[in-house]
Amino acid sequence: MGEKIYELRKIKKKGRGMPLIGDKFPKLEVQTTQGMMKLPKVFKGKWFILFSHPADFTPVCTTEFVAFQKRYEEFKKFNCELIGLSIDQVFSHLKWIEWIEENLDTEITFPIIADTGKVADTLGLIHPARPTNTVRAVFIVDPKGIIRAVLYYPQELGRNMDEILRMVEGFNNIEEKGVAIPANWPNNELIGKGLIIPPASDVETAKKRKEQYACYDWWLCHRNYYKW
Repeated sequence: MGEKIYELRKIKKKGRGMPLIGDKFPKLEVQTTQGMMKLPKVFKGKWFILFSHPADFTPVCTTEFVAFQKRYEEFKKFNCELIGLSIDQVFSHLKWIEWIEENLDTEITFPIIADTGKVADTLGLIHPARPTNTVRAVFIVDPKGIIRAVLYYPQELGRNMDEILRMVEGFNNIEEKGVAIPANWPNNELIGKGLIIPPASDVETAKKRKEQYACYDWWLCHRNYYKW
C-alpha cells in the first residue's frame, strides 16, 4: 500500500490536467479484466463511457457497478459500451467481480481497467487534495473518439446511471436529428419529449418557423421525439 501511495504522489507532481469536452480521448493501452485494450480504438464507431473509482471493494462503487450492469443492455441500444477503471491490480478486480456475482447475484460483463495510477494521471483523475485517490469521474465519448461530456462526483455520492443513460440517448438524438435537448428531457415542463429546433439564422427562416413547428416564439420551437 505504501508503494502505491508513493507512486500516486509522484504522478500527481506532474500536474497533468483532465481532458475537456471537445478534446480527443487520449490514446491509451490498458490492462483490463478482459485483456489488453487500446483506447479509444477498441470502441471505434461506438459511444463509450469510462467511469473511474478510487479502489476495489468500496461500498458506493460496488453499488455503482451493479447499477451500470443492470442498465448495460439499455446502453447498448444506443451503440454505447461501458468500461470501468479502478486503482488496483487485475487479480483484485477479478475477486471483486466474483464477490459481486456471488453475493449480489450480478455478473459484471463490461471490462475494468487495472491501473497503478498512470492511466488516471493521463486522464487528470488524481485528486489534488487526496493524491492517493482517483477523482470519481465519468467520460462520455462519441464514435469518433471525441469527449462529449465529463462528470465529477464526490466519493460519498453515488452516480445516477439513469442520468448518464439519458445523456447518451440525448446525444444520439442530437447527432441524428440536428436538435438540442431541453431541461429534464424527456419530461420537460414546457415541451415534454419535444426536441428543440436550432434558432433561425435569417429573417425568412424566422418567419416560417411557426408554420413548420410548434413554437412559443420563432426562437423557441420544437419537434416531436422519434423513439429509437
